[in-house]
Amino acid sequence: MKPLILCNHINYTYHTLKQETPALCDIHFRVNEGEFISIVGPSGCGKSTLLSLLCGLLQPESGTVYFKGEPLSDKNRHSIGYMLQHDHLFEWRSVRKNILLGLEIQKKISEESLLEADHLLKLYGLYDFKDAKPSQLSGGMRQRAALIRTLLLHPDLLLLDEPFSALDYQTRLKVCDDIGSIIRKSGKTAILVTHDLSEAVSLGDRVIILTPLPASVQKIITTDFPAELSPLGRRNTDEFKNYFNQIWKELNPYGQ
Repeated sequence: MKPLILCNHINYTYHTLKQETPALCDIHFRVNEGEFISIVGPSGCGKSTLLSLLCGLLQPESGTVYFKGEPLSDKNRHSIGYMLQHDHLFEWRSVRKNILLGLEIQKKISEESLLEADHLLKLYGLYDFKDAKPSQLSGGMRQRAALIRTLLLHPDLLLLDEPFSALDYQTRLKVCDDIGSIIRKSGKTAILVTHDLSEAVSLGDRVIILTPLPASVQKIITTDFPAELSPLGRRNTDEFKNYFNQIWKELNPYGQ
């Protein structure tokens, strides 16, 4: 099977006037269509830098990112959606106008896209708030709006850079469950960067563990849960505890 995205022996170094700091070293992995991949690693190891390379915001110093079998370029990077830590909803726009922003920028507003926007607002419980301002929404509702904005562009790949980290713990659990379930039901391929191991296991089909800086792939752990389980349901299984402990030991080999 041809991977949707292939990170082929990527290297990247930060350059300043004073020094060079190697960030990523020989990063190599593939992601197949429909997979949900979680990426974890020590703080500051370059996880977000890796996502920036995977969507074309940065260029590798060596190695190549392939998307659908071709080197990633301006021609195909529009098929990649990026969801950040913060929702970046504009307060002067209504919720509905916020989710249409990407379509406006790409000049893709049509009667069909407007109908789809309303359908997704209804499907994910935001239609009654379509005319509200972002400040009138809870943190979880804002993240759902941000996801809808991304899904309306019909990306083939979703990149998620710690999208739940700004939420309180209880809200985070609920939103993680909601958004994880939404992505799976939509059949989208997704790559999540997170420092939360429970989040990584509950969402990921595979968990990629990175080493400290300069980051390389230390290990890839494949999870196996019943297909019908939601992310929250996964957390209540014995398998979840086993995977969590495996990842913890990889990141803390000396029990620190």
